[in-house]
Amino acid sequence: MEILAVRYDHPDAVKLDELVQQEYVRRYGDGDLTQLDAEMFAPPNGTYLMAYEDGQPLATGGWRVQEDAAEGYRVGDAEIKRMFVLPQARGRGLARRILAALEADAHAAGRIRMVLETGTEQPEAIALYGSSGYRTVEKFGYYRTYEESICMAKPLTG
Repeated sequence: MEILAVRYDHPDAVKLDELVQQEYVRRYGDGDLTQLDAEMFAPPNGTYLMAYEDGQPLATGGWRVQEDAAEGYRVGDAEIKRMFVLPQARGRGLARRILAALEADAHAAGRIRMVLETGTEQPEAIALYGSSGYRTVEKFGYYRTYEESICMAKPLTG
């Protein structure tokens, strides 16, 4: 198993993003409407990670700088986007490994708080983040007015 930084527009990232969008449609009736592009995840303003086994992509996740006070973010925030593990690879700790790598990378880039938005129809994600030290906070971002939205944050410390 290896975790590599790739561009958000890398073919493997695009493939897994299409699968996570299908997952959102199954759970919520629509994909994630947040506008993203590859430059948002380019260092030092973010990173995008892929977990591979035998050359096959199994999991993904990224962070990006997000400081727009109008949408409820704070100076120093890093926002997690597109955490996803293929169904056949779940239960192996891949999401937890990617999450830890994202936190370490964001902290090294000078970010002071990791934030994320998930939803009520993703109990596995809520459990992962809660067990990793994330706590529910005031809503922010594109989905801040949606009832199903749950926003969480964790201070990044050395």
